[in-house]
Amino acid sequence: MTTILDPTDERVPVTRQLSPRSASVSGRVALLDISKPRGNVLLDQLEQVLAAQLPGVTLTRYKKPTFSKPAPAALREEIQRDNDFVIEALAD
Repeated sequence: MTTILDPTDERVPVTRQLSPRSASVSGRVALLDISKPRGNVLLDQLEQVLAAQLPGVTLTRYKKPTFSKPAPAALREEIQRDNDFVIEALAD
């Protein structure tokens, strides 16, 4: 079990089970920019590192219209359908 601290209310930490993680990354990886400032800068750097270290992986960039709302259903469905992994960029 892992304790996750919620920055909006840390008085009562939430305990959750982490999802199983893959031992390796292969196939198709979605890089999702949630439209926060400088998220694209983080993804640019990460994309370079991943491309160099994982030559067989296909990297595809996606971008939410705005960070203040959930990704549109069509974008979520496309990412799920076309990718094996997702990395989200959170930055400010």
